[in-house]
Amino acid sequence: MDGAIVVDKPEGWTSHDVVSKARRIANTKRIGHLGTLDPIATGVLPLVIGRATRLAQFYTRSDKIYEGVVRFGWSTDSYDRSGVPSGPKTEVRLDARELEALLERFRGELLQTPPPVSAKKIAGRRAYELARKSLAVELAPVKVHIYELTLLEVDGPDARIRAHCSGGTYLRSIAHDLGQALGCGAHLDELRRIASGEFEIGQARTIVQLESLAAGERLMDALVPAASMLPGFPAVYVDEATAAQIRDGRNFPASPFRSQPASRYVRAITRQGELVAIGEAVLPNLYHPAVVL
Repeated sequence: MDGAIVVDKPEGWTSHDVVSKARRIANTKRIGHLGTLDPIATGVLPLVIGRATRLAQFYTRSDKIYEGVVRFGWSTDSYDRSGVPSGPKTEVRLDARELEALLERFRGELLQTPPPVSAKKIAGRRAYELARKSLAVELAPVKVHIYELTLLEVDGPDARIRAHCSGGTYLRSIAHDLGQALGCGAHLDELRRIASGEFEIGQARTIVQLESLAAGERLMDALVPAASMLPGFPAVYVDEATAAQIRDGRNFPASPFRSQPASRYVRAITRQGELVAIGEAVLPNLYHPAVVL
């Protein structure tokens, strides 16, 4: 199995928990995930399997789409409901128009400070490891892009929002910063990832569904083949002789007569539909195999 399986991560599981379970289900150790989800979060967690694990490097900054609930009234040290309250609790009744005007500040490109309880590294150590030992955590702001931030519903102290954002964006930080701006504190109470890169919730399988497929020897039904991954990279179809040269690390051409957008990377695919490599442009219409499967 070489490709991706999209898991609908259950609440309470870490991303590593999902990977460990998937390794047992698929009976292979060659599985990794494409971007962590916090334990309270559910939804799209793409796993790469077999030789497709080599493609993970191309997903580090993939866009994400989330739906979540921000609860106003108090903040927490983790910026979500799993944390310890970091201020007094206050009664809040939100005004949708006031909140909508506030959301405008968080749209577009901005600098965002990650939560102190996060996987960001400080001097080689994860920030959450330091935070849990009550050590000071100071993370530098990171440039992120919020393409969409929509207020879906207001219910008392809760606001349900939808966000389409660049990779590396923390919805927990948005929740915390909204609370700071309103002066009442806030934290993320619910989070569901609807999409990660090209992977969407409609493709996702629960752990129970994957176990059932594996029991019926139909786990391949859940597999997104490696050749279908990274659809933003144009496909270059190669014959067997060219495929053999690519596997030897030799450059390969892309036909100048085929209509395709200029791209730094292309997918070299055999006529049988097998992904051979990801090629990186070295000259117009000439590519070097950057990653060979």
